[in-house]
Order: sequence, then structure tokens, then C-alpha cells
Amino acid sequence: MNPISNIWNHPKTSAAGLLIAAITIAGVLSQQGVTLGKAGTGTVVSLVGAVATALLGLLARDPGAASQQGSGAASQQAKLGAWMLIALLIPLPWIQGCTGTSVAQNIVNWTPSLQSAVATVNSTAALLNPAAASVFTAATADFDAASALLVTQAKAYLADPSASTLAELQNQVVTLEQQVNSALLTTAKIVNPASQQHALAVIQAVGTIVNAILALVESVSSKAQVARMAAESGIKLAVVLPYMNSSRAAQIVAAHYGEPVEMAEMQVARAERNEVVAGF
Repeated sequence: MNPISNIWNHPKTSAAGLLIAAITIAGVLSQQGVTLGKAGTGTVVSLVGAVATALLGLLARDPGAASQQGSGAASQQAKLGAWMLIALLIPLPWIQGCTGTSVAQNIVNWTPSLQSAVATVNSTAALLNPAAASVFTAATADFDAASALLVTQAKAYLADPSASTLAELQNQVVTLEQQVNSALLTTAKIVNPASQQHALAVIQAVGTIVNAILALVESVSSKAQVARMAAESGIKLAVVLPYMNSSRAAQIVAAHYGEPVEMAEMQVARAERNEVVAGF
């Protein structure tokens, strides 16, 4: 077999093989601690693996199916493939790592959604049965004050992205994150199924936003600061994930950034993985 003619006659298959090889090698190098240098907040090895994965996904499109479905469906599939590529190469700002000012603005941009989600929590008790309402109200009693303080400190950090304002923001986002995690565990014990589902849903909405803000704060924090924040997180994300709806979290993120839900799903999954690895 002539390898040159094989590549020429079957470029797509050959490219797929090369991409699979790149992904495999990148995985092995990462396990061995080989980085080949920094690329933004990650490494060259991780970037190569991500690019190869994205391109492999685009190559996996079935041209036969696309032609049968018509140009409209093919166009939609192409757009989705492009969004998948963007999702891998340009993750959400809350896992990208940006300048202090852009991160601060991103945090502030989340605060109206946070305030709205907390307001929904405040009105939810009336929709639950009496026993559930009592548990829910006690579990979420501190959301108002903690979220208001987080909003204030986010705006303060935007105005002055200094070490002192960052430290205050770090402490407050962990405080609210822990309150949300505690509330999820508490409301998960509600006996009435309908009330439990409703209570968990509104608390998760707050949690999704808080976790996005937490990841943003992490992106401008040093490794030592992130380690300190994680050490202060007594209730870990892995413990509460079973009570969270990933699809709903993706919908919230997609609506906030104006992007496809499929893209948000990948970003939410990556962010959750990063939080767990960081010790939260």
C-alpha cells in the first residue's frame, strides 16, 4: 500500500487517524505530567488535545445523512459543529481565565440573574406543603443577605480589582456557595415529592449562577488562594451533584450567554469537573 496515495485518496479518514493519534498522545503526556509549556491558563498539551477532539467531531459528520435531510438540516448541523469547536477552544469566561477587569464585569453581568433567582426562592415557600415550606424557609434563610453582599463585592471588585477586594469576593462567593450546597442537602430530605422537586429546582438555579461566579473568581486567583477557598468549602460539589439537574443548569448558562444549549452542556460539565478537581 502506498501511504502517500492512500492519504490523497482518503483525506478524511487519514485526517481522522491523525487526530485520534494526537488525542491519544496528548492524554498520555498529560498523565505523565508533560505540558510542553503554558497556553493561557492551560498547557500546550491540553490545547492540542482539545483542538484535535473538536476537529475530530467535525469530521464525524455524515455527508450522506446531510444530503438526505436537505440543505437546511445540513446547515444546522454545520453550525452545531462550529459551536462545538468554539465550546472546546473558547470555553465560557468562567473557565477561560481573563484579566481582572473582564472577569469582574462578567461577574457583575451575572448579578441580575442571581438576584432574580434569589427572589424566586423567596416566593417559593408559599407553593410548598406546610412541612416542606418550613424546611425550605430555614434552609434558604441566609440567601438574601449573602447574595446582596456578593453583588456589592462584585461591583467593588469591578471598580477596584485589587488584592483586598478580590479577597473579600473570594470569601463571599465561597460563603454563598456553601449555603446553597447546605440548602440542597437539606431540601433533598423533604418527603413530599412535588415539593422536594420544586424546592431543589429553585435552589439549583441559584447554585448554577453561584458556581459560575465561583469559577470566574478562581480564574483570577492564585493557586494558593484557590486552595484556601477549597479548604473552606466543607460541603463538596460532588456531594450535591446528585441533586442537581445538569440540563437545567445548561439552559440557564445558554440563556445568559445567548448560545446553544449543546454548547452550554459541555461547558457546564467541564466547569463542574474543574471545580471537583480544585477541591470544591
